[in-house]
Amino acid sequence: MSVYKHAYSAYTGRLTPLWSRVVVVVRYAVEEALSSRITIGLFTLSMLPVFVYMVGIYLANNTLARTLVLHRNPVFEIDARYFLNVLETQCWIALGIAGWIAPRLVSFDLADNALPILLSHPVSRFGYVLGKFIALFACLSPVTWLPCLLLFAYQGYSSAQPWFVTNLRIAGGLLAGSLLWIAFLSILGLALSSWVKWRVVATGAIFAVVFVPAGIGGIITGVLRTKWGFLLNVPVMMTQLWQRFLGEPEVMRADLHLPTVAILIVLTLACAICVMMLNARIRGREVVRG
Repeated sequence: MSVYKHAYSAYTGRLTPLWSRVVVVVRYAVEEALSSRITIGLFTLSMLPVFVYMVGIYLANNTLARTLVLHRNPVFEIDARYFLNVLETQCWIALGIAGWIAPRLVSFDLADNALPILLSHPVSRFGYVLGKFIALFACLSPVTWLPCLLLFAYQGYSSAQPWFVTNLRIAGGLLAGSLLWIAFLSILGLALSSWVKWRVVATGAIFAVVFVPAGIGGIITGVLRTKWGFLLNVPVMMTQLWQRFLGEPEVMRADLHLPTVAILIVLTLACAICVMMLNARIRGREVVRG
């Protein structure tokens, strides 16, 4: 029978909700991220500092253990400075994990020319990017804010004094600082991975974007004697933000302190550039010139 003699009609059955389509992308992205043994090894190694910090909290709150292990030597205090060290350690570990996972989520789709097939399904470009973002965000959460808050809860449970309620600002700072950092890492990792098909190169690009401008900013600060060069230095900006979130006094000189608004504006602009990069790269078709 000829094609024109068929009576075609539009599908009138039940449609899946939009959120469930994004969940499908998230599920397969998480499976892809966790399919590598290296990923599991990185997650395992990321828990070692958490265990060390937990032992420190135990020693600080247990007199008998402190006497046996430290031999009555002065012990450190569990305060905002202690949890700032926890936050910094876990967030920089998250950078390494993001550098490994992010290229697996996007670069493989680009290298295999799978985007036209994926976007031919009832998944929009926004849904595709959102699903990948949620997957990477979820993978970085067990490394950052989850262990930080667990250590905070353990300190509140172990402390003999009413420590938990009087230090809720620390918990809020840990959560806000972690969420801001992993959101920035997620959008940055996806944007760079979408422009580089080779996973190793994409991983190197993520580290380069974080640390190369930091060196340039340090040169600008030293030559021009201005603090505004630090706006290119992601480690300095994030350290100052984390200190303010936790209420910890800043160690840098007062004339080198960056305004919080300026830091947030720079991070917002960086995220906006990443969104434009994703919009230009994530397409349902590929134009080949030659």
